[in-house]
Amino acid sequence: MVTYEYLKSVLEKIIVTHNTLAKLEDKPGDLVIIKKEILKINGFFQVLVNNIDAEKFQLVDFLDLKSKFEYYLKNYSFEKEIETMAILYSEDSNRLKNMRLKILESLEDKKLIDNIKYIIEKL
Repeated sequence: MVTYEYLKSVLEKIIVTHNTLAKLEDKPGDLVIIKKEILKINGFFQVLVNNIDAEKFQLVDFLDLKSKFEYYLKNYSFEKEIETMAILYSEDSNRLKNMRLKILESLEDKKLIDNIKYIIEKL
């Protein structure tokens, strides 16, 4: 059974992943970390989309957050770019920085990370 505590723990993992991306220094080898972290984020978002049910979790904030997760999953995909970078530019710190910043920018779209932090505090 999915509980508020479970959802809170998944939201906290998203924040940890976001912070990991934010702290990277764009060194050679960071592309592997970026790829791993973006896969985590997509997985966490999909888990939450699948588990936030209007009947079980009636907080309007949760339903709003679910729609933002769905929007993110539908509109942002970095896997192809990461695969291309891995072949051509995995050692280029400027390209690594641009990719990392684009991912962080996507997580800030529609104040997604701020909303996640707000929900965590509320729980």
